[in-house]
Amino acid sequence: MTYKHVIGPKTYQFADLRDLMAKATPPRSGDRLAGIAAETAEEAVAARMALADVPLKQFLTEAVVPYEDDEVTRLIVDSHDATAFAPVASLTVGAFRDWLLSDTATPAVLSKLARGLTPEMVAAVSKLMRNQDLILVAKKCAIVTRLRNTIGLQGRMSVRLQPNHPFDDAKGITASILDGLLLGAGDACIGINPASDDPVVIGGLLRLLDDIIARIGAPAQSCVLTHVTTTLDLMTKDYPVDLVFQSVAGTQAANTSFGVNLAILREARDAALALKRGTVGNNVMYFETGQGSALSANAHHGVDQQTCEARAYAVARAFDPLLVNSVVGFIGPEYLYDGKEIIRAGLEDHFCGKLLGLPLGVDVCYTNHAEADQNDMDNLLTLLAAAGVTFIMGVPGADDVMLNYQSTSFHDALYIRDLFGLKRAPEFDDWLVRVGLAGQDFRISANEQPRLAFASQLAG
Repeated sequence: MTYKHVIGPKTYQFADLRDLMAKATPPRSGDRLAGIAAETAEEAVAARMALADVPLKQFLTEAVVPYEDDEVTRLIVDSHDATAFAPVASLTVGAFRDWLLSDTATPAVLSKLARGLTPEMVAAVSKLMRNQDLILVAKKCAIVTRLRNTIGLQGRMSVRLQPNHPFDDAKGITASILDGLLLGAGDACIGINPASDDPVVIGGLLRLLDDIIARIGAPAQSCVLTHVTTTLDLMTKDYPVDLVFQSVAGTQAANTSFGVNLAILREARDAALALKRGTVGNNVMYFETGQGSALSANAHHGVDQQTCEARAYAVARAFDPLLVNSVVGFIGPEYLYDGKEIIRAGLEDHFCGKLLGLPLGVDVCYTNHAEADQNDMDNLLTLLAAAGVTFIMGVPGADDVMLNYQSTSFHDALYIRDLFGLKRAPEFDDWLVRVGLAGQDFRISANEQPRLAFASQLAG
């Protein structure tokens, strides 16, 4: 189906919904690289005007990636909840934007709606929104998940403690974990990106994390962010796996490039559930995504990178994850050129994930060759906290010495907590108070005696 909009004497035509969505997307380098972006600002405005008039129901009949060619499309279509969709089924994309910003769209209403929305619907409406709109609507979305603690409650923000080491050195990793815990990080998870893909090394890291958490008695979950098939194999050998990790994308072809499909993810989730390692819940999956992943694998089917990203959330949603995060600026300036594009993408991703019912966190980050700096990340971090972000990263000094990119530090999380009055997962906050690392107000304590005692306990 073709779409068109008239501006003055000129009629802009768009070949199909995929073309319309791409042309309506706010500027970013990845879509320019793919040759699908609007050629002028006027064409982008025309595309948004045309998109605003598209009925939401159109997304149920016109796929941006063919149903017969793509298992992600089949997942989206086959799992759509028509009953949940009913309250907004008569709306256009533009009217849906207005509805989302209205008082009618309460947290309870949005929670019931989530399974009735497709990724393409939420991507489309995001393209009509200003940054403040993305923040306001995302703030209303409340998604709570549980494994060994409770993540996503109102007035709280969690932190993944990321103690990466270029040589997977146990002492270096332990020192980074100590640094993070002393500053109150780790309630989302303690998660290592390993430098090695050797199962022996991965198994050793799993046992290291399990030992540390058991020794200090923390209500926290661990994760070694290796390939899902490696984790599957280690689970059969009785290694202590709390969370199964995998990077996922929004098309079958892109996921194939990652070496995964829906069947493998289903098998991994079943295996993790069988371990029964949760104490307060059973959300056992952790997914990471990022705009540009499908394009970088030449697996985007001409779909804009933000819509592809939203489709990745449909993959994640199928497995009831504990955590999902967009590693927003990690792929590089070929996909998000500068701080402005990274900030916009981070807000879009958070909005789309939350609206689809996911516990969306964001790795507020950039690569060293991007036109961005830490001030840009401060801005995005602050905006995401205002939007109710589920979790962020905690990296020593904000500089990941293994992955070689810039993220957010333990101190950045403390800044956000002070600014917005945000607490941690309740079980984790209570534990910090119990071991003397935080006061009764849950703020990190400066008392050296319990800090030294805790460090000694962790060192074993």
